[in-house]
Amino acid sequence: MKSDTYFMQRCEALAHVAAVKGEAPVGAVIVRDDKLISEAMEAGKSRNDITCHAEIEAIRFAIARLNTNDLSDCTMYTTHEPCLMCSYAIRFHKIKKLVYQNTVKYLGGISSSMPLLTTNEVPPHWGKAPVIVHLINKQEQAAP
Repeated sequence: MKSDTYFMQRCEALAHVAAVKGEAPVGAVIVRDDKLISEAMEAGKSRNDITCHAEIEAIRFAIARLNTNDLSDCTMYTTHEPCLMCSYAIRFHKIKKLVYQNTVKYLGGISSSMPLLTTNEVPPHWGKAPVIVHLINKQEQAAP
């Protein structure tokens, strides 16, 4: 069984490519049964579409590959705490586990005043909140 760190390393590689292309350095993957289902990097600038965050792109690709909107047996890995828009998509598609690395300063789905990823105040058909794992990276550990 592959570790959370294994899949996060793939996210980091995708984030690096996104940064080289002039995008925000964010990468995301979706895994089911220890197999990579989809992967994506930030593409909002290059596609001129604010909805092309890595997490949403990974969800789009997973839905297309699996031919279902129900991702309740999937785990998402992402280099950054999902924003509110991405958090909405994660909850709507019932992703069971979220592993992220970097917290964000504004509008994070976990750390902001609107914690969409952890609240129970969502439509009942969305199901329960995902299990959340924060893999702290070296830069966050060094921050005062």
